[in-house]
Amino acid sequence: MKVLVTGATGFIGRQVVNQLGEAGFEVRMASRHPERLDPASDAVKLPEFDAPASAFQALMPDITHVVHCAALNNDRKASEADFLAANATLTAQLARAAAAQASGRFIYLSSIRAVVGPGFSGTISEATPPAPQGAYGRSKREGEIRTLEAYASRPTDATALRLPSIYGEGMKGNLATLMRLGGIPMALSLPAAIFSGIRSLMSCEAAAHTAVYLLSRPEPLRPVYVACDLPPLPVSSIIRAFRDGYGYSLKLSKVPAGVMRAVLTLLGKRKAWDAITATQICDPSLLVSEGWAPRTDTLEQLTELARRYKSGVAQPR
Repeated sequence: MKVLVTGATGFIGRQVVNQLGEAGFEVRMASRHPERLDPASDAVKLPEFDAPASAFQALMPDITHVVHCAALNNDRKASEADFLAANATLTAQLARAAAAQASGRFIYLSSIRAVVGPGFSGTISEATPPAPQGAYGRSKREGEIRTLEAYASRPTDATALRLPSIYGEGMKGNLATLMRLGGIPMALSLPAAIFSGIRSLMSCEAAAHTAVYLLSRPEPLRPVYVACDLPPLPVSSIIRAFRDGYGYSLKLSKVPAGVMRAVLTLLGKRKAWDAITATQICDPSLLVSEGWAPRTDTLEQLTELARRYKSGVAQPR
């Protein structure tokens, strides 16, 4: 069986390609930058969102499954139209071609941002009512909808895999910011109130493993799955793990939360406060009930990641 992986040179896509190979699958890699791939590999250029349907159909000969990793993420210069084009329109084109020509499964790597915004506090499961905030979240939700529409006649062959913040070599976004904070080479004292939230995370290797697992299991797919490492972690523990990896100490001061909230509200930063202090816990019970096992060594992995960055073994992308 051959699997088409889009975003094959990306953060998670590279891991998906490696793990599929280890599991015995053949792989066709689709990327906006196929020149970064081995010329001897089965690699093709990913069409643009507005390419004709035939361009997406041309990806599918001898393909059984598709893992769609390609997405527009963490681009502050991108407009709502840019996000919708990359994460919804292109996804719809790919899903329609796959539903028509590939006999197997379609795994769409989505995000918890498809259902909740950065300031949401609570538990996130497959039953969480979608209320995306921001252009990225809305585009990922639209990508989910269009995937399932394309597979309306084969609903158990497609799923949206909603992921929390992903860590690993080359990570971006809030976790990369926390790592940079952890790498400040001096004793660091931070207000504990700012980092009181609890978050679910997932390693890029575990995210890829989950996609491969969903291709391999014989049972029908559900429309949506939520995945994460366990247990969820206090943000302060995440920073401390990074500090430990860099070999630095961390102290947390006891500035009252009410004072910090009031100051940021006066500065017009209440949404920032809500996002920083939010508790977002993913519930992967559905996946667990179907035989999937979560990764449980997150703190150790974060510490090792920081250690690798400090030593120069890991490099930013």
